Amino acid sequence: MTMRVDVTWDGAKVKRRARSGAVRGLQEATEHLLGASRQLVPIEEGTLERSGVASVDDTRLVGAVSYDTPYAVRQHEELTWQHDPGRQAKYLEQPAEAERGTMMSLIAVAILESMQ
Repeated sequence: MTMRVDVTWDGAKVKRRARSGAVRGLQEATEHLLGASRQLVPIEEGTLERSGVASVDDTRLVGAVSYDTPYAVRQHEELTWQHDPGRQAKYLEQPAEAERGTMMSLIAVAILESMQ
């Protein structure tokens, strides 16, 4: 028995779809990280927590989560400060490490879905 399969490869289309999926996956991953970090961010009045934002540069395929208050970095780095229960310094670094696998899965799934 002989079987013949003809395949037409459209590399440009594949790249466009993969890139589109990567952008969507990065958006999902950064939003996931923002949510996880908001559970740990020190909270007094909620200003620091509300300043958190997830962003994606779709040109460079780079995602970021940032907090924008004058004291955000100091709160993140100062390990000796006391925080309410469940809140902590390293509120962004710790979940970034802990959620790395989940974030990578979100990106991978989005790319795979974009290829269908």
